[in-house]
Amino acid sequence: MSGHSKWATTKRKKAKTDVARAKAWNKLIKEISIAAKLGGGNPDSNPRLRAAILKAKSQSLPTKNIESAIAKGTGATSGADVTEPMYEGRGPGGIAILVKCMTDNKVRTVADVRNIFNKNGGSMGEAGSVAWAFSYKGVILLDAEKYSEEQIMDLVLEAGAEDMETEENVHEVSTTAETFDAVTKALEAAGIEMMSAELSYVPNDTVKLESADAKKLLALIDKFEDNDDVQDVYHNAEIDEADME
Repeated sequence: MSGHSKWATTKRKKAKTDVARAKAWNKLIKEISIAAKLGGGNPDSNPRLRAAILKAKSQSLPTKNIESAIAKGTGATSGADVTEPMYEGRGPGGIAILVKCMTDNKVRTVADVRNIFNKNGGSMGEAGSVAWAFSYKGVILLDAEKYSEEQIMDLVLEAGAEDMETEENVHEVSTTAETFDAVTKALEAAGIEMMSAELSYVPNDTVKLESADAKKLLALIDKFEDNDDVQDVYHNAEIDEADME
């Protein structure tokens, strides 16, 4: 789930059950394998694979699983074609939602996505109906208790970052999709450990949700994330920490 507060989102992900974590890991493995299949197994020359590995490490996917996923991807010469459709819609309170999928059967997936929207207080829209409300960017989180603003600011801006904000002892660095790779490499070269790093659809503006709608939205997102074809869910809601927990 990705929305207004990246740090709150990260904390919520860490609090999930082992079963939910296993589902999340399966999605990460799928993304790594596809990235390796399409662009090769070397993350230095395959930015998509590198981004997938960074995201996997931030969610504690074991190194052996990452290596196995790469091997599977680079060795894949046959099998069903996988497509990556993005579906759009509205959730409780009129919130804009993007649902990123990875599937070998679009007929099944679109039916599942529409069904989840309809049964959980949302509605599926046409292509382009809400995508305009998001920008595709890199989002990197760093521990502000471990690294000072002075340590990070000049480094990331020189590498091509757009901005950096600090909140709740966390530095949030934003990049364009094109400069994400350079910024993460600069941080690694400087020995800076990233709490998380991923390419994400970031809302251009957020909408504050009342508690009742916030809880409905979180329930809707959980339904999406339980679906094996859904890779990521993005929204433009601003949710109070109490509702997030």
